[in-house]
Amino acid sequence: MAHDETKIEIRNLTMAYGSYVVMRDISAQIKRGSVFIIMGNSGSGKSTLLRHMLGLQRPAQGDVLYDGRSFWGLDDEARKVQLRKYGVLFQSGALWSSMTLAENVALPLVEYTDWSESDRDDIVRLKLALVGLTGFEDYYPSEISGGMRKRAGLARAMALDPEILFFDEPSAGLDPITSRNLDKLILELRDGLGATVVVVTHELASIFTIADDSIFLDADSRTMRAHGNPKELLEGSSDSKLRAFLSRGEISEQGATS
Repeated sequence: MAHDETKIEIRNLTMAYGSYVVMRDISAQIKRGSVFIIMGNSGSGKSTLLRHMLGLQRPAQGDVLYDGRSFWGLDDEARKVQLRKYGVLFQSGALWSSMTLAENVALPLVEYTDWSESDRDDIVRLKLALVGLTGFEDYYPSEISGGMRKRAGLARAMALDPEILFFDEPSAGLDPITSRNLDKLILELRDGLGATVVVVTHELASIFTIADDSIFLDADSRTMRAHGNPKELLEGSSDSKLRAFLSRGEISEQGATS
């Protein structure tokens, strides 16, 4: 972790769809340069919280602050400027199937910069090289593996050198080896770029490998049951539901002791 300045604050957040409350009273601080995990079982509101943080859905109550500034208190133009500081890797990769990998990565550069085509090409090659896809610039998403599509999506997320990277279930659908390699890549990019990383996942191997800090969302109580480093939570928490989540089978024990 670079240092312990707060980059993001989730403050007294309540998430709801109409009168149905998904989660209430969520509060957490995310340190600059850290990897922060949003964890919980299916249906606990992990991806919904991510949507609130990304500005895709307004909270029923509470706020999200970036560098001490209320996101939802900004006007529309200032909010657009803030959004350009984010990079997002969606669960499916969300690449355009009719575009090559290079064209996919170049899309944010075309949309939001006035750089020359030559400069854009240099940036695209660099970003693809960072995720190990040198030589695949002219391939289409259908011509590469699922793990490679995730890496290409990550290259696109990094195109504008974002301050914050958001990942929604990055390991979903990947085999264990590919998943481990993606975890390693996330840490390398965090360290190399100094970005703050927010990851939604329920995958224990990833949680124990990459997390500096985390929150645990519980669908039954509809609130946050724990906040802290996952290894420390497993060792020190007496919450039976949290311990059950963090102790699922052999892989969790291996991750907790690694």
